[in-house]
Order: sequence, then structure tokens, then C-alpha cells
Amino acid sequence: MKNTIVNLFILFTSFLSIERITAKDFVLKTNIQYRSAEEAKSDLYVNDRCRLDLYYPEELKNFTTVVWFHGGGLEGGEKFIPETWKNKGIAVVAVNYRLYPKVKCPVYIDDAAAVVAWVFNHIAEFGGDPSKIVVSGHSAGGYLASMIGLDKKWLAKYQVDADKIAMLIPFSGHCITHMTIRKERGISDKQPIVDELAPLFHVRADAPPLVLITGDRELEMLGRYEENAYMMRMMKIAGHTKTKLFELDGFDHGGMASPAYEILLNEIKTISK
Repeated sequence: MKNTIVNLFILFTSFLSIERITAKDFVLKTNIQYRSAEEAKSDLYVNDRCRLDLYYPEELKNFTTVVWFHGGGLEGGEKFIPETWKNKGIAVVAVNYRLYPKVKCPVYIDDAAAVVAWVFNHIAEFGGDPSKIVVSGHSAGGYLASMIGLDKKWLAKYQVDADKIAMLIPFSGHCITHMTIRKERGISDKQPIVDELAPLFHVRADAPPLVLITGDRELEMLGRYEENAYMMRMMKIAGHTKTKLFELDGFDHGGMASPAYEILLNEIKTISK
């Protein structure tokens, strides 16, 4: 299914302190540690990178929360809250995670699971509904969202059932094994692999609803659209009835994120009621 989105939006990429959005009583709390104090004390890189920002509506209750993983090829990037999602009655958890080459697979996947577990365990303290948690991300972030949502072992380590995720919405995420993981093994980014570290390896009928979004197939990075199209097909063959695929004509790998923010807002209306 193709969807052409023409509006462009601006990313709001950094917050330096707690910020109160007085117009609608939204609050931003920054640099919350999601791993244990013991881990952070014993590892300076954990202390630096394993942190999240939480933006939430102070006066609302039982709101939907979107966990958002930044892109950057598992090698770079910083947490940010998309401007499009502000003042929409939802919470956004923007996440930093450890990066290659300081760490290697599966550390960054485990970080993604740890922060989603943190949200399940703590979002009710801020008024959120743990049954309305959406996991999303762009590029490498989309890969992380898919991995922890489809391969249940990552969240099971933290006593969370991945099937409790309300919706998975990866933006232009790898469905094969991520190129940085292949690089760690000395394999070219043009050599596709599907193993246990590929979301495609974990297709299953009982997964959370899955909304796949990519840029234009002729403009995307390598075969990213085709990976996602194959994921959609295999999920349906496996018996999953709630997989969608959006291809954004005219948008490349980086540019597709802005219109995809609006698609996410539209898709989560079904769980935000």
C-alpha cells in the first residue's frame, strides 16, 4: 500500500532541562536513568547513555505513551522528541542507548528492552496507561523497536511480555539483520542476512499490531522498502492480521520521518480513546 504525504514538519531535537509547556500543561523531564544505580555507578558509559527524556500531559490520565528510538546506524544519534507529537495528549519517551563501537551486539538491543520495561513499570506513576504503550523509532531505532517487539526473549528478561505492547511502528527499520551487526562480523552492508538478529526471523501470528513505514522504494537506503514489504508478506503468511505497510512516495530515508510522524498519530487513535 502506498501513501503520499506532502506536509513537511520540523524536528525539535534537544532539551537541556525540565521544561513546562504551560499552554496545555505538558511537562518534560530529562535524563532519567533507566538502568539501575548500581549499573550506572560501575559503568560510566551506562551512566552517560542509558537515559531517557519523558514528555507527558500533566493533567490527563490513562494517556498513550510512545517510546521513540533515534536513528544513526547503531553508531550515533541523540534522543529527541518530535515536534509533531507535542501537545497531542500523548506522552513521548525519547531514548538514548549505547552505541557501536563502544559496545557490540546485543548490548543496544538489550538497552532497548530495558527502557521499554522501565516504561511498563513506571508510566502509571505519571498518569499513563501501561496497556497503551507504542514502540517506535527511525532507521536503527525502527530496527530496535521491531526486534524487542517480535523476539519476546528481550523483554522477558525484564519480566515483561512483548505482546503487551499496544503497537509497533518502525520507521524505515531494518527487517533483515542490521548492517552494523553485519559490519561487526566483517560482512558487507550489501550482503543481506536473516538470522536470529533479524526481525524477519521472528514473524509470528500473535505479535502486537505492526505498522511498517518506509520512504520511496527508489530513494530509500539500499533495499529498505523491499525488506519491509517482505516483512509484511511473511507476517500475513504467518497468520498476523494486523500488519500494514506505508510507502511514502517522493521521500528518501531521512526525509520520510517527518510525514511518518503524522501517520503514527493517526494509527494510534485506535488505542488512544
